[in-house]
Amino acid sequence: METNHHSPQRRLIELRMEHGDLDALIDRAHESAPADELMMRRLKKRRLALRDEISRLQGALQPDEPA
Repeated sequence: METNHHSPQRRLIELRMEHGDLDALIDRAHESAPADELMMRRLKKRRLALRDEISRLQGALQPDEPA
């Protein structure tokens, strides 16, 4: 079976990995020297956008069951 490298499932995995990487980066930045506030805001905004995209994709892959 051929793997589709552009499938929604693969995109979801990639987004989760990027979100985890950003989490780690933000945590390390908080632990180290005083962080650049603008950079931190941009990282957190990107992380939030990733979380929203992950939620959207999950909803599309697993639609709610009708009542």
